[in-house]
Parts: sequence; C-alpha cells; structure tokens
Amino acid sequence: MAVGDEYQCHSCGREFTAGLVRVPRAWGAGGETMAAAAHAELPWPEAAVVDEPTLEAQIEGQVRAAPSRPLVLGGCCCAHVGAVRALARRDRVGLVWLDAHGDLNTPESSPSGNAWGMPLRSLIDAGDVSAGDVTLLGARALDPAEEAFLAASGIRRELGPLPERIYVAVDLDVLRPGELPVFMPEPGGAALPELEELLAGLPRPAGVGFTGLRADEGNGAALTRLAHALGL
Repeated sequence: MAVGDEYQCHSCGREFTAGLVRVPRAWGAGGETMAAAAHAELPWPEAAVVDEPTLEAQIEGQVRAAPSRPLVLGGCCCAHVGAVRALARRDRVGLVWLDAHGDLNTPESSPSGNAWGMPLRSLIDAGDVSAGDVTLLGARALDPAEEAFLAASGIRRELGPLPERIYVAVDLDVLRPGELPVFMPEPGGAALPELEELLAGLPRPAGVGFTGLRADEGNGAALTRLAHALGL
C-alpha cells in the first residue's frame, strides 16, 4: 500500500498523510515487552507488518514495504533503520533522533552487544545519512565510545537548520520516568507536553517512528497525540 498525501479511505472518505508500519521486534536481551508495544492501536491505515527473523531481513522488508510517508511503530530503535534507508534512496534525508541514549555504538564498542544500541551509528556508517544532517536530542546516558564519536562526528545536540526532508525518530525513553511506560527509563528528560510542543515546532516530516515503549493500553492515545503534533 502506498500511503501518502493522496490516500483516501474508500469506506469513510477520510484522508491520511501516513501509512502505519508495525515492526514488532526488539534486537537485544529481554526486549519482549518492547516488541509487544508495536501492536498498540493507532488511527492510521496499516501499510505493513514487518516481522522478520533477522535484523537484516527486517531492514530489507521495511525498504520494500515503506509507504511514501511511513509512520513506524516498534519494537526497538532498529525499527527506524529500514524506513530511513527507504527514504534516503529517494532523496537526501536528515534525522531528528530523540532518545535518552545515543544509539551510536558499534558491535566492537557496545558494552552489552544489544543491537538496539547501534541503529543511529549504523545509518551513518552505511551512508544512509550524513552525520552533519543528524540532530540528537535528549541523550543523557552515553557510553564513552559514543561520547567520543559525538565529539568527532559533527552530529548536532540542539535544533538548528534542517534538511528539507527529515525523519523523526522518537524513543519514548526521551521522556522523564513515569510519563509513559518505557523499556529503559533514565533520570531527567522531558514531560509529555514538552515533547509534544517540541514535535509541533518541527517541519512536517517525511517519516516518523515511535519506539522503546512497554506494552500498555494507554500507548495508543499518547502516540496519536504526538503524531498529530507532527502534522500526521
């Protein structure tokens, strides 16, 4: 299904600006609750469910299934990789990556070995995005190797001029603990209304992804609110 600005539901007549892509996997130890969170109900038409047995196959499946404007629901932050890659193959894309963690490790530098700590770095190293087109916001739990890469890479830590097309990756642990049920809460962070305000100030993105939650019946309402702030 190619869902974009032109999509209209034939039964209700409603128009949609994004297609929902569920990616119910978490590539690390103990991530089953994140995977379950990818099944939250959201009021967008489902473009695809990408549930492959390997991360490589997941990325390839997302590239093939990506609608014109993907709304990704994971799972862990690896759920963003295929969507960003699909957008990057169409034209230059920048990233606004909101996360309590850097996601900038490599298999060699990662203390845990969990792939969910590597997706932003993998996108940069693969050439899908330029480090200078990446803005990392809310990161406050960084490993030494991530700190070193940030210092050398040109990744920005505050909002400034953005490329014309952006993908907004939101790991909900960017929020302060207790705002939403997240998998890896970290001290500090924003309140939900503050995050909503920040997203509302961004240009309408070419794609959006939400990750890092634990399954909870309140997730759908909160994510709908945040997606609407982005103009979806």
